[in-house]
Amino acid sequence: MQKPIIECVPNFSEGRDLSVIEQICDEIRSVEGVSLLDVDPGKATNRTVVTFVGDPESVVEAAFRAIRKASRLIDMSKHHGEHARMGATDVCPLIPVSGISMEDTAVYAQKLAKRVGDELQIPVYLYGAAQSRSYRSDLSVIRAGEYEGFFDKIRKPEWTPDFGPAVMNAQTGASVIGARDFLIAYNVNLNTTSTRIANRIAFDVREAGRVKRIGNPYTGKVELDESGEPVRIPGACKAVKAVGWYIEEYGIAQISANLTNFKVTPLHVFFEEVTKSAESRGVRITGSELVGLIPLQAMLDAGTYFLQKQDRSAGVSEAELIHIAIKSLGLDELGPFDPQKKIVEYAMRKADEHALISLSAADLANKVASESPAPGGGSVSAYVGALGVSLATMVANLSANKRGWEDKVAHYGDWAVKGQNIKRNLLYLVDEDTRAFEGVMNAYQLPKNDEEEAKHRTEAIEKANVYATQIPLRVMKEAASSYDLLAEMVYTGNPNSITDAGVGVLCTRTAVHGAYMNVLINISGLHDKELAEAFRKEASEIFQESEMRSKAILEHIESGL
Repeated sequence: MQKPIIECVPNFSEGRDLSVIEQICDEIRSVEGVSLLDVDPGKATNRTVVTFVGDPESVVEAAFRAIRKASRLIDMSKHHGEHARMGATDVCPLIPVSGISMEDTAVYAQKLAKRVGDELQIPVYLYGAAQSRSYRSDLSVIRAGEYEGFFDKIRKPEWTPDFGPAVMNAQTGASVIGARDFLIAYNVNLNTTSTRIANRIAFDVREAGRVKRIGNPYTGKVELDESGEPVRIPGACKAVKAVGWYIEEYGIAQISANLTNFKVTPLHVFFEEVTKSAESRGVRITGSELVGLIPLQAMLDAGTYFLQKQDRSAGVSEAELIHIAIKSLGLDELGPFDPQKKIVEYAMRKADEHALISLSAADLANKVASESPAPGGGSVSAYVGALGVSLATMVANLSANKRGWEDKVAHYGDWAVKGQNIKRNLLYLVDEDTRAFEGVMNAYQLPKNDEEEAKHRTEAIEKANVYATQIPLRVMKEAASSYDLLAEMVYTGNPNSITDAGVGVLCTRTAVHGAYMNVLINISGLHDKELAEAFRKEASEIFQESEMRSKAILEHIESGL
């Protein structure tokens, strides 16, 4: 079982006074178990988006301390900015990252909201998965009227806060706290200063679209349906909210968007739709801007899309895919785009001082050679497997780019993409095997002073040993899954690289065999013998299949040398 990790992305209504922002962030840093990943202030919006991650209890504590500090330092009665807002801490979402469900994340959001309302006397509204009443689960609906309008709105029975007093606090305003999926805050830059044009483009692409008018589509009378509600023309992109605005800081108009589900509308699809709408209005896209962090997959999908548009293999490294995405989307137009700081998985890895895959090859070898028992054979098995599939992926890319094989680009490109995915999973398991070992060691160090403590310790050890067995078993599965790719490269790939694929086979066989030994030694510590036997049987079958496949492929290679 993965350790539960949630992300918190509070938006504070201060983007100009860096000393205030720093004091708020210091509150977050003061909580053990939390990693502050990103601080993104905006002068024009007068708003700062902060991103941090950690275990649920620590994140809730850090969020509360930050909200408390913001309530003391930010005076909403004096606040002005381009972005919609209603409070010093305007919105504070919790997002499940790993090892925790949305439902459980929503419970933590409710716990945080109640504490803010009770202890700080700030009116708090729940939203997203934390809100049970559908009519007030949407952030934009809750925030309608903004700070100035809430002095009247809060007195209406249907807008009584979920927690805290039903009276607007002039200094702190009100806050919205909830649970949601990952949201990408993304702005597209236009070569115009016209807010009117920017809004028209935003209406073209956002899910809500625009109201339908009779006659002139912009100034005509609003058309109503049978119930008297405005008829709407939907926009091109689902799960997208967008407006147009002018940013004096940059001297340009932007499409400011929230992609609430990048799997429904990916980043690159939204960018292309904005480009299409802009060009139809004589406007050019000059670049774009990411506010806060973005999931790795969104960047990889964008890089893949633009490479395929160029009729090139998308089976390149993560770094290359990310570079293509940055340049194609113009994410570095307004300032440097550092993937290590802007991609959530990389930022989390950077915050983890124990991460192995961020080390150089020499440093990793030195760490393995140290007197510490971890990283050990399990992590090395995963890394060797990653090297094996990397060699196969290299051959796939060489085959895709081989002169005279232009009609095979898609075929070998698809194989290269599969190889990159396997490599990515194995690199993750390099670190996860060490974490699993540390989990076992930590379980053995738990106290056993009385019967209850001893029982808890025994259960924790069993749970940790199960996970420590599952990880090398996953290494076996991932490494073995590369045999299809290896075989394809050996039998049909670029013949000049057949021995490279052969070395890949040797690495893969070693990875499977090494992880197999780790499974066998780890199941010896399990009390559940039925589960231990199931692990042993599954691992044995994978090992035997690996031995058979590697032998056949290697014999084919050596017969032709």
